[in-house]
Amino acid sequence: MHLSVWRDGANLYAGGSGPYGMAEEGAAFAAGILSALRPLCAVGAPTPASYLRLVPSHWAGAFACWGLETREAALRFITGVRGTEQDAANFEVKCFDLAANPYLVVGALTAAGLHGIREGQALPQPITGDPARYSDDEQAELDIRRLPTTLDEAVTELAGCYFLREQMGKTLADAVLAVRRAEAERFHGASAAEVVAALRWVF
Repeated sequence: MHLSVWRDGANLYAGGSGPYGMAEEGAAFAAGILSALRPLCAVGAPTPASYLRLVPSHWAGAFACWGLETREAALRFITGVRGTEQDAANFEVKCFDLAANPYLVVGALTAAGLHGIREGQALPQPITGDPARYSDDEQAELDIRRLPTTLDEAVTELAGCYFLREQMGKTLADAVLAVRRAEAERFHGASAAEVVAALRWVF
């Protein structure tokens, strides 16, 4: 999922004084998404098969961190070719997949980003290279967090994320959690091959 944030016709990821030309609001929007990526996985990585893909060192974005053109980071910043930054600069959310409902994804990312702006959140230091190669101490220092490794784990994160559930509204949030829990239960104990065989042609 690629996204940019605009105000009054201007891209908030170009021409600003923040990291790599971001405006302050653009950086806060990205920080809001980054801080909520673990619960957001229940929306954007919605099946047990999603977590077969979300493994380190496979360009899937298995760690909650960000960087400039860093393909192993879950949040990858792209400035675009020189001279096109105003139109092209954007973030890619790498940890989501095509099984996700696009309307839920856009709504949840927008809610997280706006929460980041309201809270005045700031991006941590960007990373370079593969975060899986950082030591535990380095990951802690740079606030690099492993994303959920199962749908069950992602659902628990979303259930505990008050502001996302509030923004969804009780009816929608309860429905999403119920469907995800049922999907996780359906495949409890299934092998990777069984998960793939069951879901290959569904989405």
